[in-house]
Amino acid sequence: MKRYMKRLLPVLLAVFMLAGCSSGDGKKADGDKQKVRLVLDWTPNTNHTGIYVAKEKGFLDEAGIDLEILQPPEGGAEGLVANGGGEFGVSFQDTIAASWAKEEPLPVTAVAAMVQHNTSGLLSAKDKGIDSMGKLTGHTYATWNMPIELAMIKTMVEDDGGDFSKVNLLPSNVTDIVAALNSNVDAVWVYYGWDGIKTKVEGLETNYIPFIESHPEFDYYSPILIANNDFLKNDPDTAKKALAAISKGYEYAAEHPEEAAEILLKASPELDKKMVDESQAYLSKQYIADAKQFGIIDSERWNAFYGWLWENKLIDREIPKDFGFSNDYLPQ
Repeated sequence: MKRYMKRLLPVLLAVFMLAGCSSGDGKKADGDKQKVRLVLDWTPNTNHTGIYVAKEKGFLDEAGIDLEILQPPEGGAEGLVANGGGEFGVSFQDTIAASWAKEEPLPVTAVAAMVQHNTSGLLSAKDKGIDSMGKLTGHTYATWNMPIELAMIKTMVEDDGGDFSKVNLLPSNVTDIVAALNSNVDAVWVYYGWDGIKTKVEGLETNYIPFIESHPEFDYYSPILIANNDFLKNDPDTAKKALAAISKGYEYAAEHPEEAAEILLKASPELDKKMVDESQAYLSKQYIADAKQFGIIDSERWNAFYGWLWENKLIDREIPKDFGFSNDYLPQ
C-alpha cells in the first residue's frame, strides 16, 4: 500500500535496466498452459487477493494460464511491464500519468480497475480535531512530496476554507501508521482498506476524510491492472483468458471474504491474520462496488481526473480522452 515508496526512482528507470527483456513470446508452461507474469506494486496485500484466489481455486488453471507473480523492481512495475519483463502489472492512475503525458507514452494499457472507487483519504488521531480538510491548517501532514499529491491536498484544504500555506509539511514515508499518529505527525494520506483498518485493529480512534466525498474528480482508479501493449496486440486471447480468470478470482473474493483472507494468508503467512481479515471484509465491498462487473473503467471518471491534472499544470502534455485504458479484455 505504501506505493509512493516505490516511486523514489523514475518509472522509466526499469526500462533502461531491463533492456534485454521481451514480451508476448508465447512460451508454454506446464503442458499446454500459457506462461503469464504479473508484477505487483508492493508486497502482497488485500488489493491483490483476487489474484491469489484465482490461483488457489484453479480458475487460472481452467483458463490454461500458468501465472507467475513477481515482486516489483525499485522503480515500480510499470517500466518492467512496458519493456516486456511481465505481461501484467499493478499500477495507479495517478502515478502513471506522467509516463503517459509524453510524446512517446509508456507502452502499457490499463485493462482492469482492481478497486472500483478511490478509497484514499486523510487520516488523523481523533484528538487532533481534524474532521474536515480545512482544519488541516496549523497541523503537521506527512508528505511524499509528490506534485500531484500536494496539489490535491492544497485544493481540498483551500476549498474547505483552510490555509494550505499554514500546513506543516513533513517529508516522510510512513511505514507504521499507528506509530506515526502517536508521534509528531498529525495527519497522513492513507488507503483506508489497509492503514485505516490497521488503526481500527489497534484501537486508535481516528477521523477519516474520504477525498471523493468532496471532490468527485479525485475518484480515479487506484490500483489498476496494466498490461504490455505488444502482449495485448500479439496475444489478445491469452490476455482475455488471464483477465477472465483474475476477474473470477475477485468476484469470488467479494462474495467469500473470510475464505479469500485465508487464501491470501496461505500465500503470505507473514501477514497479520486479524489485519487481513478486517481489511478483506472492507475491500470485499470495494472490488466491484456499484459497477456492473469487476474491472470496468468508466471513461468519464478516468478523463475527469486527467483533465484536472492538465488544467492544473501537473503533467507536461495533455492526455487525450480515453487514452491509456481499455475494457475490451474484460469478460464480455
